Amino acid sequence: MKEEQNSNTEFGSQDSRDSHRHEISYPSQNWSLEMLLRRLKALDDRRDDKFASVLGAIGEFGTFQWRLVALTFIPSILSTFFMLSHHFLLTDQRPYCNTSWILQVGPNLTEDEQLNLTVPRAPNGSFLTCLMYIPVPWDLDSIVHFGLNYTETCKYGWIYPFARTRSLTNEFDLVCGNEPQEENGQTVFLSGILTGSLLFGFLSDKLGRYPIILLSLLGILIFGFGTAFVNSFYQYLFFRFFVAQASVGYAICSVSLVMEWLVGEHRAQAIILQHCFFTIGVILLTGLAYKINHWRLLFLLGGVPMFPLICNIWILQESPRWLMVKGKVEEAKKVLCYAAEVNKKTIPFNLLNELQLPGKKAKASILDFYTNQHLFKVVLAMGCVWFTVSYVSLTLSLKMKDFGLDIYFIQVVPCITAVPARLCCILLLEYFGRKWSLNLTLSLVTFTCLCLLFVPEELKSTTILMLVLGEFSMAGTVSIFFIYTAELLPTILRSTGLGMVSIAWTAGAISSLAIFKQTKTQLPIFFCCLCCVLALCFSSLVPETGNRPLRDSIEYCSRDSLEHKDKSKDSSKVLMAEESMSDVAADSELTKNTMFNAMTLKPETDSFLNMALEVPNRESPVQLPEDHPP
Repeated sequence: MKEEQNSNTEFGSQDSRDSHRHEISYPSQNWSLEMLLRRLKALDDRRDDKFASVLGAIGEFGTFQWRLVALTFIPSILSTFFMLSHHFLLTDQRPYCNTSWILQVGPNLTEDEQLNLTVPRAPNGSFLTCLMYIPVPWDLDSIVHFGLNYTETCKYGWIYPFARTRSLTNEFDLVCGNEPQEENGQTVFLSGILTGSLLFGFLSDKLGRYPIILLSLLGILIFGFGTAFVNSFYQYLFFRFFVAQASVGYAICSVSLVMEWLVGEHRAQAIILQHCFFTIGVILLTGLAYKINHWRLLFLLGGVPMFPLICNIWILQESPRWLMVKGKVEEAKKVLCYAAEVNKKTIPFNLLNELQLPGKKAKASILDFYTNQHLFKVVLAMGCVWFTVSYVSLTLSLKMKDFGLDIYFIQVVPCITAVPARLCCILLLEYFGRKWSLNLTLSLVTFTCLCLLFVPEELKSTTILMLVLGEFSMAGTVSIFFIYTAELLPTILRSTGLGMVSIAWTAGAISSLAIFKQTKTQLPIFFCCLCCVLALCFSSLVPETGNRPLRDSIEYCSRDSLEHKDKSKDSSKVLMAEESMSDVAADSELTKNTMFNAMTLKPETDSFLNMALEVPNRESPVQLPEDHPP
């Protein structure tokens, strides 16, 4: 009986463990099935992507990819010297009229004595900056005794006795009515970005990534380095326009090239690191601008490293995806073999032969962004988010400047917070995908803007803290959205599409400048909240691109629409699978109970049989027939 109890106890414990295991496994059926279907679909898409297989054979991130990424980092650092140095070159200076004519009659006068005799004073006792006394042909004693009474505007230029650095302001006398409006300089810069993004994006899809990268680097070198030798402020604006064109052209083409050479999460990591190095370039520029006393040296320091960079441009290779789209199969195989040789890998011959021309040559034009329903939806949604990113970023920067903070603080502190923000995006993209990561960062920006609406301006430190938090969130949003946009666009129109959404970026920046200039209320921050909400709505219209292969042509749009129609079928399959799983669970439960009942009844029947056999043995022996065998 003890053995029976022990067996029942053991079976009971085993049954409890089985039931516990059953309780753990089945509550997550729905999530497990969805993850399984998503992973199977990702594996199926990757299996169809021949380039992913070939790039996996040459090494997903080997020596060749390291060279490619590193060569895109360096121009990102140097481009900050030409794009953002403008903020440090138009510093406020206190000028005085140049009255060196009095030194002819009094060569031993000190600077204070010269100003006291030749420059009129304001009612508060300070010297006027834009007026001077009319020169007279008197000797020094007469001027000191009788003084000068008649004034005029500065006729011989200005002097800057208290200037610490040599900037555009005191180089070209941008004072006393000659001050350039900041909006004009920003307009020239934004015009360069607008035209450059459209021009270089179009040329990149037509001529290839490599030649346009070389062209944009030459433009940065010529117009960026040449800015150090301009002779007037209008020449400076002229060079700044073309520097903006070349810089945005390089950004678009380099992103397209890196995206098309790398696979999987390496694409996102490379783009995020490139943005981090751009941020490091801003910090480096701010430190040099604080230490260097002459504005021309900034452009010289930024332009000199471009010479060895262009000499080593041969390390880059054309995008094999773009070559295949254009029908240049043999050239695509050559660059792939070169990359495999650098990585010390060998591409299987049969795998390389799978790269063949499609039966129908892919054709596309800029009009496809209007005629193709999928591309139109992508560009519309991405354009809205790019408008929001640009508007909110510039508004937060202007709001911080409106508090009277130092220009060096405004540039350095957001950049210091931007580096960890972008590094955190690597984990967000890996675990949550593109869409949810974008929604998370946009939600954080929206929360920050709402807090700015209700924080009183008297709490200056709190407002500055919220502005820095907003810059932190925007840094992550920009990196995630740049990757998301590039992955949504097909190879044949990737650079052109990035140029198209740059129109919305420019529109957002211009809108921010116009609105912030017209009002000093909280209306610009309210528009930030509104734009963030609209961006969240529009971003839900585009599909997820995480763990998906890059698309090369616009023909996949019809397949995507068919997949969208089949979502209901997939959901019904999931429900059927869940029902089958529940039926299996019920059957297993029934079988388990049956086995349990059988096991509990078996010992009882065995005990009754034993008792029945034992009773005759105690009462009388059993008599067997004579003919029965023993």
